[in-house]
Amino acid sequence: MTSHRAKPWKLVVLVVGMFGFGFALVPLYGVLCKITGLGGRTGDLYVYDPATVKLDESRLVKVNLLTNTNDGMTWTFRAQQRVLRVHPGELNEAKFYVRNTTDRVMVAQAVPSLAPGSAAEFFHKTECFCFARQVLGPGEELEMPMRFFVSSDLPRNMDSISLSYTLFDVTQLAADGQIATGA
Repeated sequence: MTSHRAKPWKLVVLVVGMFGFGFALVPLYGVLCKITGLGGRTGDLYVYDPATVKLDESRLVKVNLLTNTNDGMTWTFRAQQRVLRVHPGELNEAKFYVRNTTDRVMVAQAVPSLAPGSAAEFFHKTECFCFARQVLGPGEELEMPMRFFVSSDLPRNMDSISLSYTLFDVTQLAADGQIATGA
């Protein structure tokens, strides 16, 4: 039978262990997503070198561009062209339109997601508005480019990819100094 003195220490160890596990979940989730493609996150900035990238003109891949705004984000946000048909290995550009419909300066951040998640390792961005926060004044609008290519190593049975961006209002986080607003 456990003594009454040992119970508080076991509870303290349990609480510290739970806190440590919770603290470790964020980096562990990032590693899991990177390894498995879970969450469909695309990679960071990628350098496109036509000399090393293999162009596959024998097929076209459909790239669907989807846009959303998070709750409370009242900006207008859309892809100028919702569907692109691209050759794997070819450098492409998609343009997105955003407009601050409020009467105040706001800061926004676009967060990407890719489906199917297994396509994430084959989708490479060379330039993206999602790499920086967007600061727009009242009524201000902006055309934002995103340059990318789909690797020619994309499996042949994958003929359609959906890239989705959700735009978040991060104005308060920027004001509180919790995030930088610089590009």
